[in-house]
Amino acid sequence: MGKRKLPIGIEDFAEIITQDFYYVDKTGMIKELLSNWGKVNLFTRPRRFGKSINMSMLRYFFEIGTDKSLFDGLAISEEIELCERYMGQFPVISITLKNIDAGNFEASRLMITRVINEEARRFQFLLDSDRLSKQDKRDFELLFDREMADDTLFSSLKLLSELLQKHYGHKVIILVDEYDVPLAKANQRGYYKNMVDVIRNIFNAALKTNSNLEFAVLTGCLRVSKESIFTGLNNPKMYTLSEAECDEQFGFTDEEVREMLVYYELSEYYDVTREWYDGYKIGRANVYNPWDVINWCNQLLTNPNKVPRSYWANSSGNEEVQRFIQKMGNGVTKTQIERLISGETVQKKIEEQLTYDTMYDSVENMWSLLYATGYLTQSETPSGNLVRLTIPNTEVRSIFRDFVLKLFEKEIAQDGVTVSAFCEALKSGNAAEAEKLFTALMKNTISVRDTAVRKEFKESFYHGLLLGILGFKDGWSVDSNRESGEGYYDIAIEIEEEEIGIIIEVKYAENAQFEQECQKALKQINDNDYTAELVKDGMRTLLKYGIACYKSQCKIVVESESLPLL
Repeated sequence: MGKRKLPIGIEDFAEIITQDFYYVDKTGMIKELLSNWGKVNLFTRPRRFGKSINMSMLRYFFEIGTDKSLFDGLAISEEIELCERYMGQFPVISITLKNIDAGNFEASRLMITRVINEEARRFQFLLDSDRLSKQDKRDFELLFDREMADDTLFSSLKLLSELLQKHYGHKVIILVDEYDVPLAKANQRGYYKNMVDVIRNIFNAALKTNSNLEFAVLTGCLRVSKESIFTGLNNPKMYTLSEAECDEQFGFTDEEVREMLVYYELSEYYDVTREWYDGYKIGRANVYNPWDVINWCNQLLTNPNKVPRSYWANSSGNEEVQRFIQKMGNGVTKTQIERLISGETVQKKIEEQLTYDTMYDSVENMWSLLYATGYLTQSETPSGNLVRLTIPNTEVRSIFRDFVLKLFEKEIAQDGVTVSAFCEALKSGNAAEAEKLFTALMKNTISVRDTAVRKEFKESFYHGLLLGILGFKDGWSVDSNRESGEGYYDIAIEIEEEEIGIIIEVKYAENAQFEQECQKALKQINDNDYTAELVKDGMRTLLKYGIACYKSQCKIVVESESLPLL
């Protein structure tokens, strides 16, 4: 019998269980929720941390008519008394707002209306209910209208819960997945206030004065301020990143990741999996990004020689980090970014209640935003609202690095004289002049501090700086990380008109061991015959550079070789 499939992009709990997908058991969330639930419960977690699957799980557990066998063998099935009391006992209204994204308010409002239409159609049997009056049924039919009036839209979830309560004689559970996505998109598109009005009115009716409500569960990335959305709600129960309750129910624990790797016979990749995708601290739990782990395992099953990459990062534009990096020198210091990228921590005051229209208004808000969205995590238990922040893992660190490099390229584009002089020094074999000019250019960006972050990451940073500079030189063919001879060189340059070939190997000089690392770089070039492809391409003058970097300093050494004409 083959291995279970990995559930990439599948968020329906029943489909995962019945179609033999691998499932990391998070049904313990049900017991934790029922042990201390509030009338309205809000879970805030970064994107791709399993919010939608968990909401689907809750629906299948509580909903009348559910297939109870879905939970056989899972953790919650051991809670016999709890299952008898709650499983399959409630009408459930379940909607997701994660796909609400339109260029204008009218189109976005229509998309929300369609979500309500679709959920109402799940309950069309109410039209035949002998417990509903004719007026009830006329009101219900309004929920099928794609041109729903404001008063109908605002009261839609409350009305649906009232009709379900009448039909079943049981109060209703309301689930709203990714409640804040319409707010985030509206803020980007310029109709935020209009969207706030819609969401606030729907929630006020359904969650504030709804006698038909058993309880509600909402998920989102941010805890949008009470004044903005949750006006009048009495102390909604908040499960934020700093809370210990349900802290292991979103994201994968180390034990769960180990079990997955063992199951797929990938245990040898444990260390690299941990380095790239672990590091998030939620409450008291340390967890991995589940989206990354699932995609990474899937890639390894296809090709065991795959190297890790950013799956989570590539599912978003990472605007939060981009804007933060752009603030460097305007409230965000180079030292703060250097400390984060180097694996150190910074202590900041975190405000867990934000509004989307003000989250970029101040640097203080941006620190809170990066924490809430998973680009930063707590390194230890917070002291009040003071949180010691760190970048969780190599994947996210790479996002910060890449935006720093993009900003560096933008800035050096304005210094064409120094860039041109540096390239001329490389071409002529003037290592001392190239060293002086590269050091000057590095002053325009951050440096990498001497910390426990892997040496390969530090070298890739300086490698990126060099590529950023060389990219502005017209007429040069620049390649990076390509195979030549017996290995993969860092950078190769061909200047065809002058038949000059340049190989550069970049090293990080731990503890400022410049000369030692430069010589190591030259030895690597020669031992692995990195110039082989340059010779094949007809380059007659070969320049081999060993470049060692440490913080904002560097040393450059060169060896030259002239080949006879054929």
